[in-house]
Amino acid sequence: MYSFRRLALLLALTFPAMPAVLAQSSSSSAPATDQNQQPAAQTPQQISVQARIRMRREQRRATDIHDAYDHSYEAFTDMGYLRFRPGTYLQRLTFYGWDTGVTRFRSERFGITFDARGYSGIAYTNLIQGITNADNTRPKISMYNLMGGPTYRFYIQPKYSVSGRVLGGVGIGNFSGDTNGEGSATFGIWPDSTTYSIAGSIVGQYNLTPATGIRLSGEYLATGFGSTFQNSVGFTGGFVYRFGRQQ
Repeated sequence: MYSFRRLALLLALTFPAMPAVLAQSSSSSAPATDQNQQPAAQTPQQISVQARIRMRREQRRATDIHDAYDHSYEAFTDMGYLRFRPGTYLQRLTFYGWDTGVTRFRSERFGITFDARGYSGIAYTNLIQGITNADNTRPKISMYNLMGGPTYRFYIQPKYSVSGRVLGGVGIGNFSGDTNGEGSATFGIWPDSTTYSIAGSIVGQYNLTPATGIRLSGEYLATGFGSTFQNSVGFTGGFVYRFGRQQ
């Protein structure tokens, strides 16, 4: 009887610990998993779906570029300013001006631009003795340029593009119109003349629609008034409209 009670007590103490022992035994007998296991490789079907998505995206991008840049003509109108030296010994002035033109594109990237622009400003001169209108030391002057040359879009996206252009032509200086007959030379300003003009620009455009957009360009303009060489820099900004389709 005493032995039976001892056996019953031993079973009562052992029974609650059995589940933990069995669980530990089961986990130790199960095969170990590789914690650094690599993800399963994509199936050929998954790769094919991704390739089709990329292809549709590229086709849509190519279509948008074609819709925006397959026009034959691009007309623009800008406003801007230019820093110009009106005479050998005079300080630079700020010319405010307009710039308009049209580009005939032969492809989505290359075209020929015809450009017309005009500038006006005030030349700050020193008081010069011995002239009738000695109080007029700030005469208004103006300049006009007619040029043409190649334009090339070297970076194009559906919504924006970056172009470069080089133009050459004539510059017309009207520097004596506000001197009351004293002549521009009396004020140290270049004489009225027609000379060469050369321009270089980097033009950035943002497309609002495939046919319309806004533009901003950095401008360099070289002229030869007074048998000298003027280097002028500035910028223009405005609107662009594209029309006609290339054949």
